[in-house]
Amino acid sequence: MTETNELIQRIIEGIQEKKGRDIVHIDLSKLEYATTTGFVIGTGNTKIQVEAIADSVREYVQQKTGLKPSNYDGYLNSQWIVIDYGTVFAHIFLPEERERYNLEELWADADIKSIPNLD
Repeated sequence: MTETNELIQRIIEGIQEKKGRDIVHIDLSKLEYATTTGFVIGTGNTKIQVEAIADSVREYVQQKTGLKPSNYDGYLNSQWIVIDYGTVFAHIFLPEERERYNLEELWADADIKSIPNLD
C-alpha cells in the first residue's frame, strides 16, 4: 500500500469512527490540472458531529501514520471542515453544505468511489 493509499484509508476509517456517512473518494491523480491527488468526503448530521468527525480524522491519521495536516479550516462554523494533508484533502460537510458545493459534480471527470455506510 502506498503512503497516499494508506492516508486515504485512514481518513475513511477516521470518518467511520464517528459514524460519518456517504463517504466518497475522488481520485484526482489522473487529472493534470488538479493540484492534489484526491479528496475524501464525508457527511455529519449536525455541527457537533461534523466537528467530531474532523477531530477523529486528525487524531486517527496521526495515530496510525504519524502524519499531521499541513492546515485545516472550518471549525468556526463547523458546516464544512477541510483538512489538508497535501496529497489528499478530507472534506467533512453538513448535508445541506455538501449539496450546495457538490464537489462530486465539480470533479465529475475524476474517478469517484463510494464507500458503503457501516450501518
